[in-house]
Amino acid sequence: MDFSMNSIFLDANDETERLIAALKDAVAFKLKKRGAVVGVSGGIDSSVVLALCAKTFGPEKVLAVMMPEKDSSPESKELATALCEKFKVPYILEDITDAVNGFGCYHRRDEAVKRVFPEYDPKTYKMKIVLNSDKEAKGKLNLFYLTIIAQDGTQKSQRIPLAEYLQIVAASNFKQRSRTNMLYYHAEAKNYAVIGTGNKNEHEQGFFVKYGDGGADIKPIAHLFKTQVYQLAEFLGVPEEIIKRTPTTDTYSAEQTQEEFFYKMPFKIMDRIWDGWEKGFSSDVIAKVLGIPLAQVDVTINDIKQKIQTTEYLRQEPISLG
Repeated sequence: MDFSMNSIFLDANDETERLIAALKDAVAFKLKKRGAVVGVSGGIDSSVVLALCAKTFGPEKVLAVMMPEKDSSPESKELATALCEKFKVPYILEDITDAVNGFGCYHRRDEAVKRVFPEYDPKTYKMKIVLNSDKEAKGKLNLFYLTIIAQDGTQKSQRIPLAEYLQIVAASNFKQRSRTNMLYYHAEAKNYAVIGTGNKNEHEQGFFVKYGDGGADIKPIAHLFKTQVYQLAEFLGVPEEIIKRTPTTDTYSAEQTQEEFFYKMPFKIMDRIWDGWEKGFSSDVIAKVLGIPLAQVDVTINDIKQKIQTTEYLRQEPISLG
């Protein structure tokens, strides 16, 4: 087996046919359900899953649910609507702002932000959490920084203390968990299955919320690298504006890419390093083929290993002591 820039690519037609057959079997025979519910965000992953479900069950047996809240980008709703209309899938809008506000999501988050930046006011500032860059990290532990942005564009960033980081993340996770509750409401009302939208990068590195966006009856693309998800998107005819959109978290009030929050590098590089490592190729071979420094390969592999190990609890079933 050789390793090349193209080793990561799959046969999109064969993979689509395999997934369609597996989805049909899982939903109808294993779960005994009549159709599929998919949460759509205007992102590449949920778009591919919706397209797969439309081809598998027919659009009339699929329900798309958009679940924005006050920090969501307006573009997400626009793209999700265009997606549903292209694949002729019925869709509904469920604004979860009041629900997460009832849990104290915004208050608890802002309380922690103000302990770091006392001048922070959610009415005049936006905020986000970012990960230290590879240059800053130099093989060390991942460090998170809190950034606030004033209306005039002025930014301030500071390394965030652990207690404040945990509180902000815990409060923000109300959003993902509320969305999953909404998906299961609609699924149970129709006797449909909830179809998850997480890819391999998210599932194995722990970039999801337990009992939130990690909750689903089936996870059809959890084995696919983001690069491969883009392949399927092209094959399935996902709208070009979604394919070209930079992946975002769409969680904090300030715009934030998935790269700056969690992954630290472009998917097209990370996925190929990871693919080569999984297939047993040495760091030297991977670096030579990809044309990148050996140190970058080693740092990336170690970062992936660390994330897989430290987030294992997210993928575990509840522990039974009986």
